[in-house]
Amino acid sequence: MQVVVDLTRCQGYAQCVFLAPEVFHLHGEEALLYDPAVPDDQFERVREAAAACPVQAILLGEEVGSGGR
Repeated sequence: MQVVVDLTRCQGYAQCVFLAPEVFHLHGEEALLYDPAVPDDQFERVREAAAACPVQAILLGEEVGSGGR
């Protein structure tokens, strides 16, 4: 699975960091870093993180290539 975070939409709520810390990381207080290639054992956590994002900034799998549309 591929993941992309729309960093112009991301507001730094960090719900993704709490739900999938193996993939999402905060650098400083608000800069989000992430691994776009999600390890197999992290798929479910990343799906939960995407669903929990208050601004829906996380795109998964097929959404990545279509820009979420």
